[in-house]
Amino acid sequence: MIDPSYRPAEGAATVSLTLEVPESPAEEKLALTIPTLREAENIPILLGRVRAALDPTGIKYEILIVDDDSRDGTEEIVSAISLEDPRVRLLVRKGQKGLSGAILYGWENTDASILGVMDADLQHPPELLPALVSSILAGRDLAIGSRYTEGGDLGEWNWFRKLLSTAAVWATWPIQKAGLRAHDPMTGFFLVRRSSVEGIAFQRTGFKLLLEVLVRARLRSVEEIPFAFGLRDRGASKANFKVGWDYAKLLASLYACRLGLRR
Repeated sequence: MIDPSYRPAEGAATVSLTLEVPESPAEEKLALTIPTLREAENIPILLGRVRAALDPTGIKYEILIVDDDSRDGTEEIVSAISLEDPRVRLLVRKGQKGLSGAILYGWENTDASILGVMDADLQHPPELLPALVSSILAGRDLAIGSRYTEGGDLGEWNWFRKLLSTAAVWATWPIQKAGLRAHDPMTGFFLVRRSSVEGIAFQRTGFKLLLEVLVRARLRSVEEIPFAFGLRDRGASKANFKVGWDYAKLLASLYACRLGLRR
């Protein structure tokens, strides 16, 4: 069991999530956060597909584009779309970088009872959103778009990248909660109930927020829904040495907590 007195390393911040989850599914609201950094080319296509996927579900929703001051036209594109559809909102962070921090910033700026995230690079298929929503409305606390569960696929990664990814996933197995372990704790495509994460101080640095959610959130049930990882055809990948280093630091911190070596 993770020590409840655990405190994150310097740079972490508490997410103030205090809204009570509605009792009726009809009262549920989804806030889908999409962090962006120089993804202007993808935004119009992505938002069209996301809205087309979510509209038939009947759930109340908003889409939060959290941009790390890209200055590539993202602000202008999203602002124009939001004039036509107020469910699309733009949040710009100045002088800040990092995927986890952007996600948490989006979650802080919504009153939704269901919190979600997906990438802006079109590698996460928006058409999976109805299945994720259905999973949460059926009572799951966490619904994960998974590349590693049966039916999922890593796409056209080379063998070395697949090997690194598999090793990174296996390294998380001992610190995940028994009975709630996810096959794909590294994905950036998931929905979680607000009540499961409110008041928890998550790390703002790094790119693997889901892993920390799996280890530290108040979860009673988790469902993984398979998808095939798509190809990026616009923009540039943000994967680099810093991403790996941030993951290593997070993993070390969670292991130390798990072993009682830090609080």
